[in-house]
Amino acid sequence: MKKHLNTLYVTTQNAYLHKEGQSVVVRVEKENRLRLPIHTLDGIVCFGAISMSPFLMHHCAENNVAVSFLSQYGKFLARIQGPVSGNVLLRREQYRTADKPEAAVNIARHMLIGKIANARTVLRRAQRDHGEKENSKPSCNELVKAEQRLRQYIQRLEKPMPIDQLRGNEGEAAASYFAEFPKLITVNDEAFAFTGRNRRPPTDPINALLSFTYTLLVHDCRSALEGVGLDPCVGYLHTDRPGRPSLALDLMEEFRAVLADRLVLSLINRRQIQSKDFKDSAGGAVTMTDDARKTLLTTWQKRKQDEITHPYLGEKCKIGLLPHLQAQLLARHLRGDIEAYPPFIWR
Repeated sequence: MKKHLNTLYVTTQNAYLHKEGQSVVVRVEKENRLRLPIHTLDGIVCFGAISMSPFLMHHCAENNVAVSFLSQYGKFLARIQGPVSGNVLLRREQYRTADKPEAAVNIARHMLIGKIANARTVLRRAQRDHGEKENSKPSCNELVKAEQRLRQYIQRLEKPMPIDQLRGNEGEAAASYFAEFPKLITVNDEAFAFTGRNRRPPTDPINALLSFTYTLLVHDCRSALEGVGLDPCVGYLHTDRPGRPSLALDLMEEFRAVLADRLVLSLINRRQIQSKDFKDSAGGAVTMTDDARKTLLTTWQKRKQDEITHPYLGEKCKIGLLPHLQAQLLARHLRGDIEAYPPFIWR
């Protein structure tokens, strides 16, 4: 079993990262703020005006520590990668499968079954929470109906279909899920009104939180795929596009609702993040303050330390390892070791 390592998120502007011995040191205004052994990290994510010494970059590349540079607000900019690891035969099989419509659709279909099943789980848990409150019967009934609609979409996906039809079903299921998303927000604050998903840029606090958390999730999925030797840019659900990590976007679909969405809902409903933690930017974008971003990152790291029993493998693992385990299962399917790709479904 792979050991779960930490990811270092650096958000302090004008910080400088360098290597001392076998440690990474974070310096701000000529003062060392943090020192961590590099062997305890599997990734470093830098937000905004962060610089790094060439020696540290080289050491990270040699030791499979993924280094990503993002804008201050979470837009991906660049990534440092060492020599490509993994069996070339596995990657060749990945490419062959992507060129076979039936095989590619079957993988995408199972991933979407996992995504929609996990969205159902989020709605079911919300039903339980609503059932404990007074005057909540109408909302609870609507959640039940939405959860039943998602079950119907899963039943449709159990049968083979063309990729365009598959994407159409996924879009309809996502619309049904997000239509009920406002009912999952329990705080009485107009700032957290949710009227639907928007991005590039997000124009309200909920979408700002979701987009930022999805960025963290796709970083973890990309690292997991590279760790088992797969090419994160050749996927089965998302089309190929220069610079797009299509397979990482495919893999993250299974985790959106249960990891990212639930984290955002928890931060809001527990008032760990409030309306004062957002600001309007040029072009209508809404962004988080530095304090809110640090709160989210800290909570995300703690969440990845929690343990669950993997539904397919039957082994206990930390949540942070789930993308790696699913990447391993995908590699096993591509090699022919298992007949079909088993998606992660939260129990």
